[in-house]
Amino acid sequence: YALGQGAAAFAVDIEEAVHHGVSRGIAASVSLSQHQIQRRNVERFLGEEPTGDAYNLFAFPSECNFSGLRFSLDLVKIIKEDSERILEGSPFCNGHWMVLVDAAKGCATEPPDLSKYPVDFVAISFYKLFGYPTGLGALIARNDAAKLLKKTYFSGGTVAASMADIDFIKRREGIEELFEDGTTSFLSIASIRHGFKILNSLTISAICRHTASLATYVRKMLLALRHENGASVCTLYQSDSLKVLCHEWGPIVSFNLKRPDGSWSGYREVEKLASLSKIQLRTGCFCNPGACAKYLGLSNLDLLSNMEVGHVCWDDNDILNGKPTGAVRVSFGYMSTYEDAKKFIDFVRSSFVSLPNQTGLGYHLRERSIPFPDKDLESRLLASSFFLKSITIYPIKSCAGFSTESWPLSISGLRYDREWLLKSLTGEILTQKKLPEMCLINTSIDLHRGILFVESPRCKERLQINLKSDLQNGGREEIDLYGQRYEAQGYTDEVNIWFSHAVGRPCYLLRCSMSNYYLLLNKCRNGGTCRDGQGRVNFANEAQFLLVSEESVSDLNNRLNSNVQKGALELPVEVNPMRFRPNLVISGGKPYAEDEWRNLKIGDKHFMSIGGCNRCQMINVVHKAGGVQKSNEPLATLASYRRVKGKILFGILLRYEPSDEVEQETDLWLQVGQDIHPNSF
Repeated sequence: YALGQGAAAFAVDIEEAVHHGVSRGIAASVSLSQHQIQRRNVERFLGEEPTGDAYNLFAFPSECNFSGLRFSLDLVKIIKEDSERILEGSPFCNGHWMVLVDAAKGCATEPPDLSKYPVDFVAISFYKLFGYPTGLGALIARNDAAKLLKKTYFSGGTVAASMADIDFIKRREGIEELFEDGTTSFLSIASIRHGFKILNSLTISAICRHTASLATYVRKMLLALRHENGASVCTLYQSDSLKVLCHEWGPIVSFNLKRPDGSWSGYREVEKLASLSKIQLRTGCFCNPGACAKYLGLSNLDLLSNMEVGHVCWDDNDILNGKPTGAVRVSFGYMSTYEDAKKFIDFVRSSFVSLPNQTGLGYHLRERSIPFPDKDLESRLLASSFFLKSITIYPIKSCAGFSTESWPLSISGLRYDREWLLKSLTGEILTQKKLPEMCLINTSIDLHRGILFVESPRCKERLQINLKSDLQNGGREEIDLYGQRYEAQGYTDEVNIWFSHAVGRPCYLLRCSMSNYYLLLNKCRNGGTCRDGQGRVNFANEAQFLLVSEESVSDLNNRLNSNVQKGALELPVEVNPMRFRPNLVISGGKPYAEDEWRNLKIGDKHFMSIGGCNRCQMINVVHKAGGVQKSNEPLATLASYRRVKGKILFGILLRYEPSDEVEQETDLWLQVGQDIHPNSF
């Protein structure tokens, strides 16, 4: 806003001068290091110097929400009384300096004392004070400073009178009436008194001591963690260089974790595993890009480079070019307990620290540790051959699939697999991650009649969609999905209305018609996950095929049952291969034998393995009694022994490799019961 109105703006770093043996006071010890001045329409303001009558605004947080660093409010007096010295040489050292303190974070444990410091404006958040209600805060302004505020528009309740046919308005005189547009959120405001009642009963000073002790405990414990090779586990983001103005820490701890080899554990990995342990924390840059770049050592070129490869806020790109793009933050409030803090430290220790006799924890796949009950059975399994047990096609992305005894192949995988998807009217691709109920939409295909059948418990009629592309009668559009651009064909309003009822929100159906089929290949062997960089892929996340082994699923169930016996799980959990939405289920051999396959033949058809499949919360969703249920399993158990550099792997991804051009043009089929020959070419 300021730049748009013609003002100049610049960021500063606070620095402290060291005077050995001489005490020169706080003000004399502080200086500001000025970053580049930002200004729009530079030509318009060339030759204009700020006058001594200009008003300037200095804004700073009472507590940094990235590092927890607390700034002394003595900075307010320094800016107001000594701006010429600390901004010496700057064209903005003169004028009237006003100060805005962002106390949204700091108010929860150490609110500013406005009787001691001449702050002009203070921004606070009731959500951060009480945890409720969201979206409600306040601006505290001194009366003399409030008079300087101007409003460029008006809306309901902010004017005393107006005339519709001429340019006449009379604004209200009260500052709160002038700036509170429309109907205030009076229901939320009414709840604030209960929040203040709690704070007053506990007292802010007691809350401050309590939360500070928890944060100090966590910092000390994190810094003390070591891998078995002596390498440090945790890097904390805090600065000890500012002794005068930044002498305390708030009740937050920001950090990243490292593996024994010095590589970083991504913050998304930490967040995923923490949620499985019922620990809620925040990851990323916490809406503080300046502090994030400073503490992580990211230059402007680094940030631009990250954006060029597709990184945006809230995505899963937590490590780029060997550097973290964000951090992990734990926060404590008046309701936090020592048990909460200890549980978090225990979680980090068990999930990310490599200890003696646990080499490679969270880094390598562990070997099978659940013994076979029968040694003869183990020998027979290890000696047995592999065969194809089932084939499943999922025509519509994230909806239920159907199994068949045989099915034709195409250059994009199984014919019609993930060839359709649903898109919201706001442009969002709909998946089970946000709409678990999509698993209740059943599909099947009649190849002879050329019809896709779709059923939903929310719709009385079964939908029939002709597979002939020239009968779709909808518009075309381009969509970007997983770094790939597709040309998609739409359908009629009748079809789209049916799906809108089925998923419970307005949406429309799209069919893949053409695509730039080449994805960026994330090269990662030795158990890593990859995107298919060579094969043609429809709307699948990563590859043409997902293969899982019955024996691997059986071993997982053994571990789940073992956890029940140990008391780690309250109720028995039994999963079947379909929980993982595989295209191909195989039988034979030992558990996780597929991890070592570079390629395989199914019958006389060739397939290339492109790495393990990274699992997410979707495998914790189960369809029961016409509804959808969620739990932490089986992902939590898989995380305990199937983690590889931040990925929880189960099953492998495959690409079909036609042997020649003739095979690409020929109808080739997979058949249940066909033999499988690993590493055969």
